[in-house]
Amino acid sequence: MSRGFADDSHDDFKPKVHASGSEEIAEVIAKDIADNRVVLFMKGSADAPQCGFSNMACRILDHHGAEYATRNVLASDELRQGIKEFSQWPTIPQLFIDGEFLGGSDIMMQMHQSGELGDALKGSK
Repeated sequence: MSRGFADDSHDDFKPKVHASGSEEIAEVIAKDIADNRVVLFMKGSADAPQCGFSNMACRILDHHGAEYATRNVLASDELRQGIKEFSQWPTIPQLFIDGEFLGGSDIMMQMHQSGELGDALKGSK
């Protein structure tokens, strides 16, 4: 089961990421990763993904029964750009497990098919 970082209200009414500058947004991202064993930076939320790749990433995690946090990068231009700079990865979604960047939905699918993702997620249920 996933959990977001804000209440269950509509995205328009949820708090935005309150940071400016690359150093401050990097701190927000680092805190998200440190505070959550599994975190997915995605477009939309687990309940309402706003792109097919984010949807696929959530469904893969759900298939494994993983407990994971999500961060909607569409809530902030700074966050959307900041996560790309933080991970040095150009696309979204982005999955982190135990503080380590694993990749996007294509890598998640490969890891899911090989069994590597299930192994990495053990203990996150």
